[in-house]
Amino acid sequence: MTETEDATPASRAPRVRVVAASTCAAAVPTGPAATQTQAQTQGTGSRRGWLSVGAVALGAFVIVMTETLPVGLLPEIADGLRVPLGLAGLMVLVPGFGAAVSAPLFFLGFGRFNRRPVIVVLGLAVLVSNAVVAVAPNFALVLIARLLFGATLGAFWTVVSPVGPKLVGPAGGTRAITIIAAGISGGTVVGLPAGQFLGNLLGWRLTFAAAAAATLLVVVAQTVILPSIPPDGRTHLRDLLGVVKRRAARFGMAAGALVFVGQFTAWTYITPFLMDHTRLSSGTISLLYVIYGCGGIVGSLVAGSLFKRSVIGSFAGASTVVAVLLIGLAFAGTVPWSAGLLLVLWGLFWGIANPGTLVWILDAAPETPEAASAVNVTNLQVALAAGSGVGAILVSSVTLPTVFLTAGLIVLAAAALAAVSARFLTLARRE
Repeated sequence: MTETEDATPASRAPRVRVVAASTCAAAVPTGPAATQTQAQTQGTGSRRGWLSVGAVALGAFVIVMTETLPVGLLPEIADGLRVPLGLAGLMVLVPGFGAAVSAPLFFLGFGRFNRRPVIVVLGLAVLVSNAVVAVAPNFALVLIARLLFGATLGAFWTVVSPVGPKLVGPAGGTRAITIIAAGISGGTVVGLPAGQFLGNLLGWRLTFAAAAAATLLVVVAQTVILPSIPPDGRTHLRDLLGVVKRRAARFGMAAGALVFVGQFTAWTYITPFLMDHTRLSSGTISLLYVIYGCGGIVGSLVAGSLFKRSVIGSFAGASTVVAVLLIGLAFAGTVPWSAGLLLVLWGLFWGIANPGTLVWILDAAPETPEAASAVNVTNLQVALAAGSGVGAILVSSVTLPTVFLTAGLIVLAAAALAAVSARFLTLARRE
């Protein structure tokens, strides 16, 4: 077993499993640390416990769906509010900054709070955000609502990490994590095509109203079903600083930031690219989004085996392929079958690169997985926002293929940094 610099042996660290969405990943402890308070949790291992896991999974589904909805609706929102397409892209950028700020603040300030009311309040915040977007008379109010959602997003990814195993106990912990992961993956798969389909059928305002209604149902279910969920205990600033001080973590943060900047420089504007450049129909685009999401799920499943061999190497390889695919879209995006194939492969390999960013940080600081997860959320959400901002600037001044070419080169830089890092960094190995 090898270790990171200054790290405690990996065998002492809480075991974690990574669940990933299109824009984020979360560390879910599965070892003793995750279940030390299980005796205090109502419904542990019972029918209510499993119903509670399902309620949390539904919350994850709604969060991720809300996060991805605007990507499929940007042209309609821009037209409806009479703003440029680049400005409409702020609906993706602004939540990223909100999440980046809220993740560490939540980690530090809410460690002592029972998780049941916290989860319910976060759901209500998502409900308010979707409802405000649905009726907002101007774009400024839309951005305020999306900022509220971003703050909720960062807090959610921080709090959801240890919840599953607490609800059903250690024996069912892995299954509970799988169910919550299914909610996250489901939101990823549904969000984009739902936005595209419902946007064409009902309009973007009613689409967000429908999302608000779905959120209300989930909040009601959580209020009725969830038991008391005691927290793990106090959290400290030194835990966050301890992660950042690790050289391996800093390199992982840099590579992760670069790959997210490149990814979301392109991804924020994938809908106008496919509509205006590739000239695909809305129905075809919706289908491709579903396949993209399914490809991401397959990639995430494959990633687990790859990471056992080499986290950094797997990240570098997947990022290289993503870069090639983005550059390929820039040059071959006018051919429908070619664009479709490249998009599907993009989803598959992004499903490897995305969780790789978190596993890298976790293996750099294995003894403090929640702190590592909070640092990772902040780092990647800032990068996501920056990528959306770069895309907004580019889409207002250059062609869409140039946006994708630039994005591919940024992702290629991330792959190069990872490849260099692999030569002198050693990460703790996970079981």
